[in-house]
Amino acid sequence: MESHTNEIEKMVNHPQHYGGENNPYEVIKVIEALEMDFHIGNTFKYIARAGKKDTDKELQDLKKALWYLERKIQNLEKKRIL
Repeated sequence: MESHTNEIEKMVNHPQHYGGENNPYEVIKVIEALEMDFHIGNTFKYIARAGKKDTDKELQDLKKALWYLERKIQNLEKKRIL
């Protein structure tokens, strides 16, 4: 039972599709190290996992990344207008 609990914890805290715990380039580590904001962090996350979490959803992941990037750009453009 403890082994099963450890596997579940690993999937929650350090999933392989984001690089895994022992990878120095695990997505969350890179996002935090570079101090990415919400939109840029999500853009990076979806690009990094594209085709890894679910190979059938690679295009969907890339579209999600684009959505976050476009939203970031829109927010920056709105600030310039003000």
